This record gives sequence, C-alpha cells and structure tokens, in this order.
Amino acid sequence: MKSNNIFWISYSDLMTSLFFIMLVLFVVTIGYLQFQKQATEKQLKKIEELQTAVKRLPENYFEYQPQYKRFKLRNQIQFDRGLADIKPMYIDYLEKVGKSINDTIQKLSANENYKNFEIKYLVVIEGMASKDPFPDNFKLSYNRAFSIYKLWKNKFKNSILFNPEYCEIQISGSGIDGIREYSGINEYKNQQILIHIVPKIGKILEK
Repeated sequence: MKSNNIFWISYSDLMTSLFFIMLVLFVVTIGYLQFQKQATEKQLKKIEELQTAVKRLPENYFEYQPQYKRFKLRNQIQFDRGLADIKPMYIDYLEKVGKSINDTIQKLSANENYKNFEIKYLVVIEGMASKDPFPDNFKLSYNRAFSIYKLWKNKFKNSILFNPEYCEIQISGSGIDGIREYSGINEYKNQQILIHIVPKIGKILEK
C-alpha cells in the first residue's frame, strides 16, 4: 500500500505541474493574440491615415474620383489617335504635376507619425486608349504612360527622380480595358493617363 500511495502522490504532482504549464501557455497565447490584434488595428488606422493624406494632393493639379478610388489630372492630357507623343502644350503642366507628386511623397515619408512603420509608395502611371480601329491599343497605352515617365526623368534640367528607398514607379497600359470613364461620342477622351498613388505599409518597427 505504501508504494501505491507514493505512486499516486507522484502522479498527482505531475498532473498539477502539467496543469500549470498549460495554464501559463494559455495566458501567454492570449497575451500574444491580444498584442497581434492591437498591432493589426494600429496598422489599419495608419493605413487609413495614409490614404487620407495621399488624397490631399494639390487640388489645382489633381482630382480624386471616389467612385473609382483613383486620381485624375484636372487638365486632361489628351493624345492623338495612334500616337504616344506628349503635345508641347502639356509639358510645363506635367513638370509641375511630377514635382507635386514627389514633394507630397517626401513630406509623407518624413512625417513623424509614420516613423515606426516601414512605408513605401507605389506610383502607377496608367496609360489608356480609346476603342477605335488602331490595331495595338494595349501597347500604345503603355507607351503613353512611358512617355510621361521619360519626360519626368530626362526632359527637365532638374530631373524629377523619385527616391527608390520609399517610392516605386510602375508603368502600365490598360488599353481599352479597365474602368472607363467615357463612352459613346466621348470615347476619344479615354486617350489619357491616370495616376495612382498607393501607400504600402510594412510591419511595425519596435523602438
């Protein structure tokens, strides 16, 4: 009987120890999940703040279209059918547009509110085309976007260069697809460019 009592006492101690280990692991897990939840909520809040800040691009150059969630230049850059050349009348305006985007991103990147976040910005220059007999509208739309990029990089004395440490440029052509604003007799107005600025937020950097 004595040996049996010792066995049951040892077994009881073992089960008690296991219970406390499981309890500690449970508490740690709950704490970790709560931390993750708080971090996620904080990230979402920062993303919303960034999206709001990005929408504050100078209104004399940009118009935000909430129904499409995108920016449009107030002065439309119109291309001739089948061509990707930028007309001289738009050159000065596009220089101001490029500098405005660059200045806005630099200010956001230097904002103390976002210093503990890994944030980069994706600037998408999207070329478009109208539905017409031109045989290669997708390539044409890309070339239109690329012409804007080349203008910013090469045309001006002080080139408009976006710092790759916090800004990525993407050139795209949607051809006759995508969200189209014009149709019917105004179809030709789709021969334009759109600019998308998307903040890309990384992890929280612990201090």
